[in-house]
Amino acid sequence: MIMTAMSVLIIMKSISSFASDRSTTIGGVVLSKKKNEEAVEVTQEEEVVDETLEVVDEVEQLKQTLEEKEDELLRARAEMANMHKRFATERQALQKYRSQDLATKILPSLDNIGRALALPELPESVAKGLKMVEDSLLNALKEAGVEEIAAENQAFDPNLHQAVQTTEKSDGQESDTIVQVLQKGYQLQDRVLRPSMVVVAQ
Repeated sequence: MIMTAMSVLIIMKSISSFASDRSTTIGGVVLSKKKNEEAVEVTQEEEVVDETLEVVDEVEQLKQTLEEKEDELLRARAEMANMHKRFATERQALQKYRSQDLATKILPSLDNIGRALALPELPESVAKGLKMVEDSLLNALKEAGVEEIAAENQAFDPNLHQAVQTTEKSDGQESDTIVQVLQKGYQLQDRVLRPSMVVVAQ
């Protein structure tokens, strides 16, 4: 019996020792599993951070692209506004100076009529008819905004007059005074169609 009890104690001790070793092994496995889980969690966090950074970069790129497009849009709007202003100015100019081409073609005829009227041997009846035509043309031009440039006895203005000859000024006469008109000048509104060709006293 004594041997049997001792044997039982030894067996029980062996079983206890084996169980203790088994528990340690199992504990080691548990610890290893936890480490793996922590490693997986760290990896997942890094992936989230990387994805977040990528999203931030995409947002910044989209923001830059949006700013560039907005700048292009503003430039396009400004260009369109300038084009509208330019077109409006051109339309006004066309309306204002619409008679320029016609007036330019009529002026040589007026010059010829003026030269004919200056002929001393011109019959009175012919002179009267030519004068009527001249007056008619001048009235038509005036209605279109074309007027003769004042020149004789006026101060010379290089914007309105073209000096083709100079002469010595007389007593009491101011310098740069127009003493003779060789060819009449005309202007349409504020635009000179043809400057007056004049003789200026110096």
